[in-house]
Amino acid sequence: MTRTRCDRTTAWGALQAAYDGGARALDLRQAFASDKERFTRLSQTAPHVFADLSKNLLDTRTEALLVQLAQECGVEAHRDAMFAGEAINNTENRAVMHWLLRYPALAPVNHAQSAIKNIANELTQVHSTLDAMLAYAQTVRDDAAITDVVNIGIGGSDLGPQMAVLALDAFAIAGKRFHFVSNVDGHELDSVLKKLKPENTLFLIASKTFTTIETMTNARSAKAWFAAQGGTDTARHFAALTTNVEAAQAFGISTTFGFWDWVGGRYSLWSAIGLPLAIAIGAEGFRAFLAGAHDMDEHFRTAPLARNLPMRLGLLDVWYRNFHGFTSRSIAPYHSALKRYPAYLQQLEMESNGKRVDALGEALPFATSPALWGEPGTNGQHAYFQMLHQGTDVVPVEFVAVKKARHALAGHQTLLLANVLAQAQALMVGKSDGGGHKNFSGNRPSTFLLLDELTPTTLGALIALQEHRVFVSGSIWDINSFDQWGVELGKVLAKDVEARLLSGDVSGLDGSTVGLLALLR
Repeated sequence: MTRTRCDRTTAWGALQAAYDGGARALDLRQAFASDKERFTRLSQTAPHVFADLSKNLLDTRTEALLVQLAQECGVEAHRDAMFAGEAINNTENRAVMHWLLRYPALAPVNHAQSAIKNIANELTQVHSTLDAMLAYAQTVRDDAAITDVVNIGIGGSDLGPQMAVLALDAFAIAGKRFHFVSNVDGHELDSVLKKLKPENTLFLIASKTFTTIETMTNARSAKAWFAAQGGTDTARHFAALTTNVEAAQAFGISTTFGFWDWVGGRYSLWSAIGLPLAIAIGAEGFRAFLAGAHDMDEHFRTAPLARNLPMRLGLLDVWYRNFHGFTSRSIAPYHSALKRYPAYLQQLEMESNGKRVDALGEALPFATSPALWGEPGTNGQHAYFQMLHQGTDVVPVEFVAVKKARHALAGHQTLLLANVLAQAQALMVGKSDGGGHKNFSGNRPSTFLLLDELTPTTLGALIALQEHRVFVSGSIWDINSFDQWGVELGKVLAKDVEARLLSGDVSGLDGSTVGLLALLR
């Protein structure tokens, strides 16, 4: 597999020349006026998702150069290496095969001949674990005595299942409540425990190594509460999502479901980490969730670059970050069930591509991941949309809309859809008021993603789309999108500081930490 870093390609220089030569001044209003086919040309249908890219600062020349950039950087070969099971996570010497977690059991793995035997063996294990997990989920669903399921995890072991359970609440089983505890701040766990009875609660401890400090601190406190409240039969009321079976057994847990080292935390929702979702929506719903993601995988793997939606979005991100210099992207889902979707995407993209060195460890001379942030519409309109419309920074917005509602309240869905359409329109067209306080400059870019309904299938496709989009921009930048060394240093220092908070030892510390330790002791 040959990869070339983006700034060492011919296309990179051509893109800079195009930007300096006029692309930077593209006016969306004029672009639509002069090209009646712009919407058709810059929108497309991918599996379960329609995407309108026409309100972005793109023209035919720019798109062609971005496709050329992807070709010169070897993105297609990098993608194929991922689907072949090669160890593209080079700093940890691991394959990246979260896509295999949603691969159909009986489908031939015919696109990865170089590794077909190994992948076929892995696929057998994947489906064996999936079947066992779904069977367990059904026993919990059938157990009327279990009214509360508490997932204790952090990072990918929390953000993914929490986001998905909330998003698919309309499909969730009646009579069960789902709680998610991640923060080591005891206020979070305490507030959940106050609502529970031990005989009606199932705790899921989600930690790949069963050593994650925040998760295990919360797990031990939950177990202590369970015993103090008269709880019996820890084995029935606790299950573990981990590869460290021995540690789980020592904790008193006999029901465990594992996963593999080629599954990164932020890509683990499709694995046993998705057990809360499987309990919520059942085996049929969870398999539909996997199927939607697999449909997007196949689109990413086979569609030509110019009509490959993850490719187009990833290349657009590079265009905005490295040429326009946009530092962030706002995520605006117009569906209240997607309230944790922006937070989920923050980890997915910023932990994957928030890197300052390339795959070989060489410092990069260009910017990488933007900051992602947002809230569901219409709430955001009455908060930070002021800045989006009239602020000094241009922030591309990514709208997510759902055509069909799953409620029968008259008028709400029409008003919601009117708002999302109007916001995208207002960002682009603006309003002239002679430069005064009511002037909107317009020409502010946005992407519009549309789902027909919010279902397990469409949510699976939407998440897989975002995963592959992050892969594309990371590949262009020639970074390893699948490690996360940046989360380690703070963890290491926290252990040292914890001991110092207890002992009062401040030797060797900086003045600020010394002062704060004194105040906090």
